[in-house]
Amino acid sequence: MKKKPATNVKSKGTKVQKTKTLRSSATGSEVKGRAMRSTKVADDPRFAQAVQNYEAGLKALQAHKYDKAKAFFEKVMAGPSPELADRASVHFNTCTQQMSRAANNFKTPEEQFDYAVSLMNMGDYVTARENFEILTKHYPKLDFIWYGMATLNCLTGRFPEAISNLGDAIRLNPANRYQARNDSDFKNLADDPRFTELLYPDTSAEPSNETDKWRY
Repeated sequence: MKKKPATNVKSKGTKVQKTKTLRSSATGSEVKGRAMRSTKVADDPRFAQAVQNYEAGLKALQAHKYDKAKAFFEKVMAGPSPELADRASVHFNTCTQQMSRAANNFKTPEEQFDYAVSLMNMGDYVTARENFEILTKHYPKLDFIWYGMATLNCLTGRFPEAISNLGDAIRLNPANRYQARNDSDFKNLADDPRFTELLYPDTSAEPSNETDKWRY
C-alpha cells in the first residue's frame, strides 16, 4: 500500500520533466523564429524607409513642426515594423495634443483656416472639423471658411451638408462658383444634379426679362 504513492510521485516527476523539456524546446524555436522575422524585417527596404521617416519625424517634433512630424509618424505607423509603429503612435498623439493647444492661439481666422486645411490634407478630419466649426460659428460672413467646410464635408461623404456649405460660400462670394468648377475635391459631387445646378444656374430667362422690361 505504501509503494503506490511512491510510484505515483515518481511518474509525476517524470511527466513534469518531460513537460519542461517540451517547453524549453518550444521557447527555443520561438526565439529562433523571432530572430528570423527580425532579420527579414531589417532586410526589407520598407523597414529602412520607416526608420528614416521615424528619425525625420523626431527632428520635426523637436523643431515644433508638429504638422510635418505627424505626417512622418503616420507613414511609420503604416510601415512593416510593429515596434516602430508603437513608438510613432505615441509621438503622433503628442503632436496632436500640441497642435490642439496651439489651435487656441490663432491671431487671425486665416491662420486657423490654414491650420484646419493642413489637418484635412493629412487626413485628420475630426480635428479639422472641430476647427472649421469654431470658424463658422465666430466668422460666419467669411466665404472661404464655408468653402473649406464644404470641401471637408464632400471628402467625408456628407454631400447634402457640402452642397449647403458651398451655397453659403457662393452667396457670400460668387467667385467661389467658378473655383468649385475646377476643384477636384468636389469630384464626388460631379454627378449630383443639385451640385450642377449650384455651379451652373439657369440664367436664360433673365436677359429676356430685361429685354421685355425695356420693350414696354
